[in-house]
Amino acid sequence: MSASMTHLIKLSVGSESVETMAAWQDHARLKWTDKQPRHVTRMWPKREAEILNGGSIFWVIKGVVQARQAILRLDEVIGEDGIRRCGIVLDRRIVRVEATPKRAFQGWRYLKPEDAPSDLKTGRLKEDRLPPELQSALAEIGVR
Repeated sequence: MSASMTHLIKLSVGSESVETMAAWQDHARLKWTDKQPRHVTRMWPKREAEILNGGSIFWVIKGVVQARQAILRLDEVIGEDGIRRCGIVLDRRIVRVEATPKRAFQGWRYLKPEDAPSDLKTGRLKEDRLPPELQSALAEIGVR
């Protein structure tokens, strides 16, 4: 029997937009030998098989889920302090999703596929981006 699939959801702390998150990732990925972006976290996901069965990490920026990236693998990362951490290795491609409000939380959480925002339709990718505050307010009342 194969594992079911699940996603992760995480705040992109300090990001002002999907573009600023992408720029930060593009710069930070250069320190890794494979040049793939990573999110390094203290906790190793217990549901690793489900995450690696097609899961993505959904990014919350300014209180709104705005994008996702496919999770390629989980790597062990030993910090300068000698502590083992989990490097969530991500696809470089960032996929925009339907704006969905999400209250702040710490760390990452599991996200069921049926609760995950849908990818933006191709025709909507070229639309001008609304300011994050307006995007959040519209998502809050169900306008996407």
